[in-house]
Amino acid sequence: MPRRKPRHDRRSGPAPLGDVYGRTEAGPRDDETYIVRTVPGARAVKTYRCPGCDHEIAPGVAHIVAWAAEGGEDDRRHWHQGCWNGRRTRGITRRWS
Repeated sequence: MPRRKPRHDRRSGPAPLGDVYGRTEAGPRDDETYIVRTVPGARAVKTYRCPGCDHEIAPGVAHIVAWAAEGGEDDRRHWHQGCWNGRRTRGITRRWS
């Protein structure tokens, strides 16, 4: 008889931010907390413009999606991995209103 996988404890309520929705990190300005998600290249199907360098992120390129924890998911922006890592030293090139 085959063995069964053990059942994991199912939590009730919303998942913590670092679990399903991404991890939290300091934003371009240190006074903001951002929720950050990594998008693998296979899931990147559209062209986006990176606010760090103002260049396009082509379909198929792995990148970062980040948004302010207090601003909501509607304000999310797509960043190159390197631009997100250097966000404190470079600043944001493009701002949206």
